[in-house]
Amino acid sequence: MTDTKSQIESIALAKLIDHPDNPNRMSKTNFNKLSRNIESTGCYEPLVVRPHPKKKNCYQIINGHHRKKALEKLQAAVADCIIWDLDDKQTDVLLMTLNRLSGSDMLGKKIAILKRLNAQIETKNLSRLLPQTKKQIEQLTNLKLPQIPLRQAQNLATPLIFFVTESQKQTIEKAISLANADGKTKAKRNAVALNKIADNFLETNE
Repeated sequence: MTDTKSQIESIALAKLIDHPDNPNRMSKTNFNKLSRNIESTGCYEPLVVRPHPKKKNCYQIINGHHRKKALEKLQAAVADCIIWDLDDKQTDVLLMTLNRLSGSDMLGKKIAILKRLNAQIETKNLSRLLPQTKKQIEQLTNLKLPQIPLRQAQNLATPLIFFVTESQKQTIEKAISLANADGKTKAKRNAVALNKIADNFLETNE
């Protein structure tokens, strides 16, 4: 950054210009959920913008393109923005990272939050606000996690849970069977096989 100072301002939506090379896309379903969240709470993360390099008194969006569109849909006049003074190179780096760098969910905490929400909001309505579908919310909130003593947790494997279609399931099971992994139990063999497949993929693409 050419200037480390940041400031938050309310800027007219008409002055916020999308970056033409923004690589991030959002499904229609998730966009509708974003819009409903903003409408119901009135809260959203401020957009990240920079002074537009070509248009005077305008700003170019670096992060927050979908939030701007949601605010437009809700007929808002302004958006809260963080203004960063960036050159083109710095902007390109941020375009590639701001919407791409993320951590992973801790399953237990994720389920606890879902259960708290589900106790107050019907599953169907909750699925309209969250990334998960109604079926995924039901599966996660009904998932039984093993009770593990803290002293044992460090030495145990970490559960990896995801949902696939029937076609995807058949493909994964076929790949696992071809991996010829060793293990005393089916779960152990599947874990070793998936790890072997992932290692081969990474080696091929490095």
